[in-house]
Amino acid sequence: MTEIPCHKVASGFASGPALTTRMAISFLGNVDPRTGMVVDPGHELYGQKISGKVLIFPGGKGSTVGSYVIYQLKKRGLAPAAMINLRSEPIVAVGAIISGIPLVDRVPADLLQVKNGSCIEVDSDRERVRIRTFQNDPAL
Repeated sequence: MTEIPCHKVASGFASGPALTTRMAISFLGNVDPRTGMVVDPGHELYGQKISGKVLIFPGGKGSTVGSYVIYQLKKRGLAPAAMINLRSEPIVAVGAIISGIPLVDRVPADLLQVKNGSCIEVDSDRERVRIRTFQNDPAL
């Protein structure tokens, strides 16, 4: 297991399979709040569901309505289990806080290379991210 220090943005603990992208996410436009699916054909995660995943991405972009989209996803049971950013910005931070989704940032950039499906634990209150690796299957 690899343990990485981070900075707490929104409180909580969650774990789940990693869903990683090197592209910023605009929750208004990139993600359908009715399905939890990435719907922008130009996005690296196009066609994938973010629901129940530990979503690892550099940061958010776009409209402030994105915070409300994150909240809608949570109310519908379609939100990510947790989110990890290189640097969080207000849209994603507010969305995570009002939705009760653990969010951390200030992690090394190589975290964007974690393999999708790797088991990730986010403990924002202890400011730790854990990557569980399996023998002969390194996550990074």
